[in-house]
Amino acid sequence: MTLLIAALVTGIGLGSMYGLIALGFQITYSVSQTVNFAQGSVVMLGAVLGYVFIERLGLNWLIAYPLAILCCGGFGMIVEVLLVRPFVARNSEAWLMATVAGGIFLDNAVLFTFGNEPRTLASSLTQSTWQFAGTGIYPQQILVPIAAVGVALALHFLFRKTLQGRALLAVVQNVQAARLMGINTTAMVSGSFALSAMLAGGAGLLIAPLLSVHSDMGTLFGLKAFAVAILGGMTSASGVMLAGFIFGLVEALVTSYLGSSSTYIVVFALVILALTWKPDGLFGRPAVKKV
Repeated sequence: MTLLIAALVTGIGLGSMYGLIALGFQITYSVSQTVNFAQGSVVMLGAVLGYVFIERLGLNWLIAYPLAILCCGGFGMIVEVLLVRPFVARNSEAWLMATVAGGIFLDNAVLFTFGNEPRTLASSLTQSTWQFAGTGIYPQQILVPIAAVGVALALHFLFRKTLQGRALLAVVQNVQAARLMGINTTAMVSGSFALSAMLAGGAGLLIAPLLSVHSDMGTLFGLKAFAVAILGGMTSASGVMLAGFIFGLVEALVTSYLGSSSTYIVVFALVILALTWKPDGLFGRPAVKKV
């Protein structure tokens, strides 16, 4: 029972992170039919900036966290302007490798300036544990899924209740019609990349106190989050979040009961089987094509 509870807590926390990062993939794909494959690197950027602002510059976390998230949003806009927009304008798919290269560039820039030595981002929520059924649980582990679900609900409100959110939904539904209605579709696409990067940076800040902060910490997060986005279905935001929880729980349970050496074999084998069964994702909708 102790092992099961520990696996469930870990799985829910990881799953919420995967879902939050994958939600960024879903947003940019829905708006522009492109994604930022540097998303995992932005997770690392958020954690590193949080560490620098708090541990080195001495800023309060109430200032450091929003500032780090805004910086990540700025990086997302740079990716869209420099690495995506020029290729999309020429109907080229080269943006895919360009964003991968952008992530590699960011990883190495942080490695050069920040170093590769793992560091710890201090948090009062990881100083002691709560005991539940014989299992020690950090308060930060409880905060992570609560914050992730809260962000998802806030995004739902943004898209449904605000003018900017409705404009973004209009772009998702029909780019040409939205442009004719006076919506700046270029700004909407750029904003979607900024929002995607802010989600990734926020995820990095949430998970940083539980892990070590280093220059390549986001690589696996990015790969798993993209798998989650495909698994949940790129057309369904709620499906992506739910797929994140499923992925995280399966990963934690497999690691706990079969060992870490079996984790990726079992988890990604299940992902392949699920996509073989439902190619559009577990919660996605098949694209409608006019013939």
